[in-house]
Amino acid sequence: MAAPLLLVPADPLAPRLPDEHFAREAEAARDAGLTITVVDHDAIVAGELREALRRVPDSDVARTAWYRGWMLSAAAYTLLAAELGARGIRLLTSPAAYAAAHELPGWYGTFAGSTPAGVWSPWEPGRTPTPADVGPLIEALGDGPGVVKDYVKSRKHEWDEACFVPDLTDAATATRVVARMVELQGDDLAGGIVVRAFEQFVSDAGGRAQEVRVWWVEGAPVLVTSHPDSPAGMDTDVPAEVLDTVGRNVGALGVPFVTTDLALRADGVWRVIEVGDGQVSDLPGDQDPGPLLRALAAAG
Repeated sequence: MAAPLLLVPADPLAPRLPDEHFAREAEAARDAGLTITVVDHDAIVAGELREALRRVPDSDVARTAWYRGWMLSAAAYTLLAAELGARGIRLLTSPAAYAAAHELPGWYGTFAGSTPAGVWSPWEPGRTPTPADVGPLIEALGDGPGVVKDYVKSRKHEWDEACFVPDLTDAATATRVVARMVELQGDDLAGGIVVRAFEQFVSDAGGRAQEVRVWWVEGAPVLVTSHPDSPAGMDTDVPAEVLDTVGRNVGALGVPFVTTDLALRADGVWRVIEVGDGQVSDLPGDQDPGPLLRALAAAG
């Protein structure tokens, strides 16, 4: 069988080459035996799939592929998979699997015992939430602080303005924070509104949680790194029993390439903060991508 393709975003200024952000991964992928093909990310997002894949050749035999690039909505990923399928190329992560790992409602039930409590509601970009909309969400979580986000991302860099709610019984403040998150996300709002219980995690001197990102390929933890937003040089050791527990959840989710972001709660309990599709999760800039790309080549 032919080696899997690795689809990576093209450099906007040199469209025959991988985007600089993914150049090291592309080089490691070639060394691992993967075949590299560049795609136009902006054209995928715009729904112009033929233009996006103009450098991807049709295949006379069945081919498989991984995508490794900038984040895509579940809808855009579905269009990408369909256009590739018409060319005889099958993404190893199906659209349904991508949505399950990429959006919180898809993975939350599988990880519910290991992650902060959360509730959600579908929402349309541009529509301002009211207390009547937010009230049922915050009531389901009870008292205490909370955080708000969409199905994929938060506005953590606007923490007090559009992310953190000091007291979930304060409906006015919660509505203001949720509405501001929706406003700032704009057309990029993914899926809907999520409200989660806030848990205190071990942090650095600047208050940033020390998150560890575990990369799973076909249910195996092939790489453990810091989260790209976590402090440089932090300890990334995770106890084996924690990896075993999270691994069972990853296996139950059934997605072939997944990341889990873990953090140590202040009481010494490891928690899953987020789950993501590994194809669109970011590697720290100083991380050797070789082990990850070799695992993807072997899985493909």
